[in-house]
Amino acid sequence: MRLLVSVRSADEVAAAVAGGAEIVDAKEPGRGALGAVGPDELRGISRVLPAGWPLSVALGDPADEREVGSAWRLLDVIAGGRPLFVKLGLSGVGGLAGARSILHHAVALAASSPSRPAVVAVAYGDAKGPPPEAVIELASEAGARGVLLDTWRKDGRDLFSFMAEPTVRAWAMGARARGLLVAAAGSLSAAGVERAARLPVDVVGVRGAACLGGRNGQVDEALVRTLAAAIRGAGAQPHAVA
Repeated sequence: MRLLVSVRSADEVAAAVAGGAEIVDAKEPGRGALGAVGPDELRGISRVLPAGWPLSVALGDPADEREVGSAWRLLDVIAGGRPLFVKLGLSGVGGLAGARSILHHAVALAASSPSRPAVVAVAYGDAKGPPPEAVIELASEAGARGVLLDTWRKDGRDLFSFMAEPTVRAWAMGARARGLLVAAAGSLSAAGVERAARLPVDVVGVRGAACLGGRNGQVDEALVRTLAAAIRGAGAQPHAVA
């Protein structure tokens, strides 16, 4: 089980890493659930992140292949030599055919990129975009590395407000059965992180619970430590960084 903490700038990286984040995620919370940071911010995050530390990059919810290609160019500012994940939401597409096209295009781009990023398809538990079960099928078919179950709305309600825990568990098990990396997020508090860590997921992601002042505040080392402890409290041992 790994703790992922989203940062919006290089200034937040040290607190995330020192607090126990095993994956640092570049995301601009002011631009929505999967808002992309700017090139300067991503370059700075990549530069100060310790060598070899896994980096995740949110690339938004593109509407078509053209928007995928445009978003993908952001990755050019990242230096190589570290595990890299890219998160793509599917709320902007018109149906399953559009979602399929986007994921196939992203996987093809990843295969031809020097950094060989792992593509993670994002499903929303609050009924935005394709159903979470369909995202598993689409990700597996396209050859994506993993799936993330998140919430599109950021209104204080967490993932478990929209999906019952047995439903989330069944979804995670279905993704595992397809050989996918499984992640859960969605406005999770420390208690929500511990709850998610008891499920068959590989990664639990947070932003707001790691920040003083909520998701638009500043990442705080002590809060990150609390979240890392919540994972341990659930009996899930953090993975070594690889």
